[in-house]
Amino acid sequence: MTQRTSTSPADASLSPPTLPAERSSRFGSTNLTAYGFMAPAGILVLIFFLIPVVIILYISMTDLSHSNFTTDFSRMNFIGLQNFSKLFEDQFAAKIFFNTIFYVLFTLSLFNVGLALLIALLTIHINRRAGFFFRTMWILPRITPVIVYILLWRRLVAEPPFGIIAQFNTLLDQPSPDYLTQMPWVVVILVNGFIGASFGMIIFTSAIESIPKDLMNASLVDGSTYVQRIRYVILPLLRWPLLFVVTFQTLSLLTSFEQILVLTDGGPGLYRTEVWALTAYHRALSTYFGNAQWGYGSAFAVVLVLLGVVMAVIYMRVFRFGELVAEPKIEDL
Repeated sequence: MTQRTSTSPADASLSPPTLPAERSSRFGSTNLTAYGFMAPAGILVLIFFLIPVVIILYISMTDLSHSNFTTDFSRMNFIGLQNFSKLFEDQFAAKIFFNTIFYVLFTLSLFNVGLALLIALLTIHINRRAGFFFRTMWILPRITPVIVYILLWRRLVAEPPFGIIAQFNTLLDQPSPDYLTQMPWVVVILVNGFIGASFGMIIFTSAIESIPKDLMNASLVDGSTYVQRIRYVILPLLRWPLLFVVTFQTLSLLTSFEQILVLTDGGPGLYRTEVWALTAYHRALSTYFGNAQWGYGSAFAVVLVLLGVVMAVIYMRVFRFGELVAEPKIEDL
């Protein structure tokens, strides 16, 4: 018979301890594995974000334009901060900046966060299949091609007698304004808001469904109403999703301009719905005189990147990002 030997505590205490070299090698191999998994994402960030930012920063300090763009880059002159000086002296820069703040603030608060959270809360508290159906309907604006989506909106708000809303107003004997001319910001915010609401809706719905049922049941036992459950249980547990949605959607609104480009192209009139990202596009790639000013447009893009970094830092401070990523601690009883 095979005799099984047992190790006594005294024998275990005599076993050789783990050497620091062994612990460091084990720690190093663990880090190496983690870095290996992170490497593909890091390479993509390096190639498609960091390197382009450096290139744009350099181009913004040159006079590169359509007139001197040749295979001989010696014609491109380094001019330092002259493009930024020209930018801040532009008489329309302040108007475009405040247009951007207005557009981001209202679209973000009313739709990308506010409406998205409302849809998530409403569809969670109804029949599961019905909630899934309504969430699917809200995703349609996001998956529809931009050109088709904008053409639908232009047909909807066109001036009488072509617009669908105008035709309904005619049946009701109500006046029908030209919405794109008289209320362009309302149309722009609605068009972008219905797209942005779907993203936050998905994030908030997933976050609410992941809340432990024990917390919900405990609030029901305490006699809480729907409003109290949302106020004291759901919203405090959504701080991380709120930080992500607010930060991501702010950066998205700051840099997106294709809907405004196709819908109004910054008009009607002079820079009425022009935003900063659209101005960077117009200066760098689409000018009235055919002289694409890549250096000057890059200066607008650099300011936009700096503004996005500042907003991200502010959001992290407001939502106390350090507490969200800190390791949980056992409280002293």
